[in-house]
Amino acid sequence: VQLQASGGGLVQPGGSLRLSCAASGRTFSTYTMGWFRQAPGKEREFVAAIRWSGGNTDYADSVKGRFTISRDNAKNTVYLQMNSLKPEDTAVYYCAADRWGWTRTPKEYDYWGQGTLVTVSS
Repeated sequence: VQLQASGGGLVQPGGSLRLSCAASGRTFSTYTMGWFRQAPGKEREFVAAIRWSGGNTDYADSVKGRFTISRDNAKNTVYLQMNSLKPEDTAVYYCAADRWGWTRTPKEYDYWGQGTLVTVSS
């Protein structure tokens, strides 16, 4: 599976962005998909995850109520809609795929995209 994240950019506080992650591979629809982020000087942290069916989602407390993860298995794409962005959301955002589990732990994910930079600043 290869993952390609896109949609990052510069946005003012309070603004919105939608990230996309396009996946190759016929088994995409069976994987848990996650979004993670890494700010300069910090460890990579969990943001959100969605089960293969789309019926279960999980969010970090810091983004709950502001971010929404979704997926379109027909398009092999997972999305992260980010609203009410804050400067502390500034980071490189990565999408990842987990073949077997349902977890917030980065090392449990099997495939990673290259990352897309989100900068929230006035």
